[in-house]
Amino acid sequence: MSENPNNYYIKPELMACCGAREIRDHDVVIVGTGFPAMSANIAKHTHSPNAILMQESGVVDARPMRPALSVGDPCLNPGSAMAGCLIDVMGMFLQAGWVDVGFLSGSQVDKFGNINTTCIGDYHHPKSRLPGSGGANPIGTLAKKTLIIALHDHRRLAEKVDFITTPGYIDGPGARDGWGFPPNTGPECIITNKAVLRFDKSTGQAYLASYHPGSTVEEILSLTPWHLKVADDVFETLPPTPEELRVIREVLDPHRMIRIYEGRGYV
Repeated sequence: MSENPNNYYIKPELMACCGAREIRDHDVVIVGTGFPAMSANIAKHTHSPNAILMQESGVVDARPMRPALSVGDPCLNPGSAMAGCLIDVMGMFLQAGWVDVGFLSGSQVDKFGNINTTCIGDYHHPKSRLPGSGGANPIGTLAKKTLIIALHDHRRLAEKVDFITTPGYIDGPGARDGWGFPPNTGPECIITNKAVLRFDKSTGQAYLASYHPGSTVEEILSLTPWHLKVADDVFETLPPTPEELRVIREVLDPHRMIRIYEGRGYV
């Protein structure tokens, strides 16, 4: 655990708060389970009460009494504004350009924010097959900005992914335009268990914007498999506020299900 002047927190709580701080009031947000749902709901209960949260399954503006175990968890339905279907959210809202923020994660993320959830190694003779895209490709292609969650190590981060399942800035500035993607879209940041990386729009590459308490710039550089640039104004990530922790522990996750991420390496 890390110490806050007002309380203690665990690294997954800090990561969830980092995601929440990227959401503005009135944003339309596609969320999944785990970190994305936690982040979006922290935002909704603090600084973005009018944000509209959507599940890929078609549930809009859910108000669950516990963390959902899947995008189709029945706990999402009571009190929601709409219980539609996949086509409603991924078609009517996402493809029409109404989605402001999408959350993504993957087995590999590279310096351009490209995500691999297809295979490790050569596509025709892979070391392992992965689950595939699901809704990640259209979210990464069409949402106005995407937030990526990843573990910060040489296994999850890569200079170049083995397969681009979901496009980031592909191979640099102008690449998204060349493929006909909507203008002014693409990854906004990569939130890891060590730092927050943001993207230099002039190069399309991620750079170190902030390092989490307990981490150092030197450690983060050693864990990043490409030459990671450091912002001139790099700073220590702000810890969760007492109000953010109250929302997580008393409102969203009173049974502390978020602790499962500690066992998955998010420390």
